[in-house]
Amino acid sequence: MSKKIKIADLPEFDITEHLDSDEAIAEYLTVILEDNDPALLAAALGDIARARGMTEIAKASGLTREALYKALRPTASPRFDTIAKVCKALGVKLTAQTLAV
Repeated sequence: MSKKIKIADLPEFDITEHLDSDEAIAEYLTVILEDNDPALLAAALGDIARARGMTEIAKASGLTREALYKALRPTASPRFDTIAKVCKALGVKLTAQTLAV
């Protein structure tokens, strides 16, 4: 019989450890965008910014670190211009495609 593992004994999952390439980041954003959830998108961009270095992304986007953390928290509803600045700083772009019917 196998030993039972308690959930409390499992390590905490941190997605930033897996966002180590441009391809991984693009795939992560693609999956997130399929949910059509602005708060989830903000949180995902926050994950990517943390993986790349929040201070560096803040400087590149023209936002303060504090503003970036605030805009990209899971409960946030950032403005599109903020999303656009962060995407540009991350080196990614959001694209549109037709819906499959």
